[in-house]
Amino acid sequence: MVLPPLYGPYGRAALDYVDRLAAAGANACWFHGFDPQAFDACARHGLAACVEFPTFRADFAAHPELVPIGVDGRPIRYGELVQGVCLSQRAFLDGVEEALLAGLAAYRPAGIWLDYLTYGGWFETPTPDLQESCFCRACIADFCDSAGIDAATPAQILAVAAEEWTTHKCRRIARFAAYYAGLVRSRLPGCVIGAYMCPWTPAEFDGALRRIFAQDYDLLAPHIDVFTPLIYATKSGRTPEWARSFLEAAPGFVPHHRPVQLILDVLEFPASLWSAAAAGRPSWGIQIFGGASIFADLAKAQIFGAAVAQMQERWQEFTSSNRPEGSSV
Repeated sequence: MVLPPLYGPYGRAALDYVDRLAAAGANACWFHGFDPQAFDACARHGLAACVEFPTFRADFAAHPELVPIGVDGRPIRYGELVQGVCLSQRAFLDGVEEALLAGLAAYRPAGIWLDYLTYGGWFETPTPDLQESCFCRACIADFCDSAGIDAATPAQILAVAAEEWTTHKCRRIARFAAYYAGLVRSRLPGCVIGAYMCPWTPAEFDGALRRIFAQDYDLLAPHIDVFTPLIYATKSGRTPEWARSFLEAAPGFVPHHRPVQLILDVLEFPASLWSAAAAGRPSWGIQIFGGASIFADLAKAQIFGAAVAQMQERWQEFTSSNRPEGSSV
């Protein structure tokens, strides 16, 4: 099944202006969880209903047992915003699976984007607090069994097997991606499976994309149809040109048969959107986080439509001679 690129807002609030979306070039809306009112609004207005499904994020104040363990043997530092939980917490993982299965039984989304599919940390900031994790006894034992390495402490692991530790974490995240994707595909074969990604290139922050967040494009690609990096320029201390530069750098590290679809922040509208539209390597559609304010303003909605028209033209030109083999989108 081949779907056209999907363009539209992220956020339930945008559906308050649902009658304006299609006229402004949007053909989809992304929203948190399996929201019955959002599905109904999308169905009535011919929009692709796309779910942002949370995986490894929780309220640490309410569930301190989920906080990953750091190099010092203590729970990692965290502020108001954090993602990633200890992946040895079986009850939490069972709850994630149950929520996904319940949603799949009740609804038929056009796409499901897996969110927070990473190890612990936060990257939507100019100065990220990057901490190695997850070193609880169960996670260390899982690593030692899987890698055939005898190490009892975080210090030992990082001293003698740092790369093996990183690879183990990346494979662990990829296995979860494969499992969740399998659940979706077995029940909704035509559903697009996306993943929200740390927006860094593999070399940035001393390889933190893999080293800290355990997101490896090559390992994830067999299970993920569309990669969506969070290009939130203001929050990350970058300029709107980041949208274009990421797209043009992506062929160097994203497998050729998997498209990239940016999610941009409304804080940089319309500069980041025009930046993405100007990229030589086009984005497979676009998401706008907090996009309700765009469609609340007819002038802004028209700007969105003009940029989308340019992106669609660029995508058609690109795919006419570069359609990736094996791509489902």
